[in-house]
Amino acid sequence: MNPQTPIENLPGIGSYYGRKLKKLEINTLEDLIYHFPFRYDDFSKIAQIQNLTPGEKISIQGVIWQIRNIRTRRGKFVTTATIADQSGTIEVIWFNQPYLTKTLKAGLQVSLSGKVQQDGNKIKLVSPSYEILRSQQTQVNQPNRHPGVATTTIGSRDSVVKFTPNQREILRSAQDDRNEGLQNDKVDGPSTLHTGRLVPIYPETEGLSSKWLRGKIAAILPAYLKTQKDFLPQKILESQKMIPLDSALTKVHFPRNYQDVETSRRRLAFDELFLTQLMSQMRKRQWAEERSAPKMHIPKVKLASFIKSLPFALTGAQNKAIAQIIEDLKKPKPANRLLEGDVGSGKTVVAACAALVAHTNNFDTLLAAPTEILAFQHHQTLTKILKPFATSVGIWTGSKKQKGNIVCGTHALLTTFKAEREVGLVVVDEQHRFGVAQRAKLFLDQSEEFTPHLLTMTATPIPRTLALTLYGDLDLSVLDEMPAGRQKIATFVVPNHKRTEAYKFIEKQIEEGRQAFIITPFVEPSESMNTVKAAIDEFEKLKKIFSDILSSRAQRSDPTRKIASSVTPHNDRNNAPIKLGLLHGRLKSKEKELVIDKFRSNKIHILVATPVVEVGIDVPNATIMLIESAERFGLAQLHQLRGRVGRGKHKSYCFLFTDSQAENSIKRLKSMEKIAVGFKLAEIDLKMRGAGEIFGLKQSGFLNFKVADLSDRVTIVAAQNQAHNILIADHTLKKFPALHAKLETLKNQYSQPN
Repeated sequence: MNPQTPIENLPGIGSYYGRKLKKLEINTLEDLIYHFPFRYDDFSKIAQIQNLTPGEKISIQGVIWQIRNIRTRRGKFVTTATIADQSGTIEVIWFNQPYLTKTLKAGLQVSLSGKVQQDGNKIKLVSPSYEILRSQQTQVNQPNRHPGVATTTIGSRDSVVKFTPNQREILRSAQDDRNEGLQNDKVDGPSTLHTGRLVPIYPETEGLSSKWLRGKIAAILPAYLKTQKDFLPQKILESQKMIPLDSALTKVHFPRNYQDVETSRRRLAFDELFLTQLMSQMRKRQWAEERSAPKMHIPKVKLASFIKSLPFALTGAQNKAIAQIIEDLKKPKPANRLLEGDVGSGKTVVAACAALVAHTNNFDTLLAAPTEILAFQHHQTLTKILKPFATSVGIWTGSKKQKGNIVCGTHALLTTFKAEREVGLVVVDEQHRFGVAQRAKLFLDQSEEFTPHLLTMTATPIPRTLALTLYGDLDLSVLDEMPAGRQKIATFVVPNHKRTEAYKFIEKQIEEGRQAFIITPFVEPSESMNTVKAAIDEFEKLKKIFSDILSSRAQRSDPTRKIASSVTPHNDRNNAPIKLGLLHGRLKSKEKELVIDKFRSNKIHILVATPVVEVGIDVPNATIMLIESAERFGLAQLHQLRGRVGRGKHKSYCFLFTDSQAENSIKRLKSMEKIAVGFKLAEIDLKMRGAGEIFGLKQSGFLNFKVADLSDRVTIVAAQNQAHNILIADHTLKKFPALHAKLETLKNQYSQPN
């Protein structure tokens, strides 16, 4: 059975269900097997009917004594059944499911799971899950009422059930079948799927229930496991006390108890971390052994002169990072370094030092950014600080193309740019936003003799445990100091009823000559998320709000004052209107440039934008960052947005607007009020939301971590050490054919262009 078999080609699935499964990112057989439950309903307690207690979640197993449909006055159906075991009977009710009488017939042995409800002095099950245990029907009659036998009443024992000898034999046979099923609940398949056990609950989509998924996985899993070899070497299984893969996959889907859940998830989490570490370490080894880079001379005098010319002093962390990168450039092996720094920590200046070294050695530098806004920001910064050093800085985007010794650009650098000199250094900013294939393409068109040195940068704070996992093939430099003069930004979580106060505060700041950002998550309203404010709608609403605020003030001082809606030059703030600008990803490049230029020159006072401003807009005069529906952002992203203000001499503020009442959501946002360090916020978000949510790993060519806890340093280090040991034993993996085959499959899956 080929794990990569397209999902629609599997028996019983076809194109209809295949389309639905693809909405869950289930494209192949293996994707289905690795679609894990996110929780379990505990219906493992199998009780006798006479021992049931209202409110408890239980399973019962017995015989359908009778079943029928009743139509209500309103035309709806109620299906009622009487279920009997050796101890008594209970009424079971389903609503609006008349088709059940075609499946559930009197005499069938069934298992039912649900919550016991009280109805007067009786108990019943309402809409329980059901499962047929034995399809052979037995002729049964409703039991006679007679004192002295088990009852389904609460308190009173007057109304009881008497079974005939034949009925008792039927019920005893059902009990024997159940006991036999429990004994055979092994790898070949569980005796029950939907009742009488820990029942797996899966991520679902419309038209695909957990019950449907359980059935398909149970049918396919045994055959799949027979064709798969465990890729973890036996030595690792023993040293880490891991269960075999077939056992882990069986137990994660159909556990007998919570111990099965724990041991299976521990094995599967280790697999994810181990494979990631192994691929990272193999890439690092291959990079060092198979590639050569230009060995550069370091112009110490020029470098010192450049640093001295800067209008600010470098931090200790910046000096350390520059020294590390210079050491890389001196070697004949290509640098492969990640420069990680908080918002505003000065990464661009560090990259400028490396670019100056490359230029002095007659090599060009490419700086790739994920957005035009960020590319233009880098171009502006580098042009300004490198101007005295005869270094031309070019720009290469979809809308503007100008060559230079240092070229800042977007994805266009990957497709249409040809350097005039040999490229000796490539800088990739916000590297997790580029796919693996995109990053690799930066090197494909370069000289076969040399591979450029690679410096990747990110302002997304990545906890060290996560960096250890995701970027094991990179050397790490961290900027953990902020330049002198950067102020702490006062941050407040603002409930909905305090909006007006916040708007008035913004208006007051603008009167004092300051500016503000207002951020919304989406460009257009989403029907499924109608509480989210769209930037376009918000722009129109805010124009009216600030018009009304100014009109109210103006009427108290000058009734003739008018509020203009068009963008006009900024005049005396006490008499000028508030101008709003709109920025989102669907604007054309020239439109974006125009809006940003007007905001920089204070011709726009409030910039309403989507998170396109997360990186790349540097306006020191902006002192307010207001974020709508803040609960929908990760802390790392909120921190980056907050970092757009606080860059000048004036006190800055961040307002996090939220309609959420969820305790965890409010607690998460409140951490922004207390914590100013991005790395600490990232640790919190990592634990609460997971790495995929924070760092967009699905778009980055990394493994999709479904089980691993990326804040679990112990397991991460263990996986790193085991990967290292494997490569020491045999870096070609010829001694480990199953592991080699697994890695080849993963490389094909996660190295596709994004």
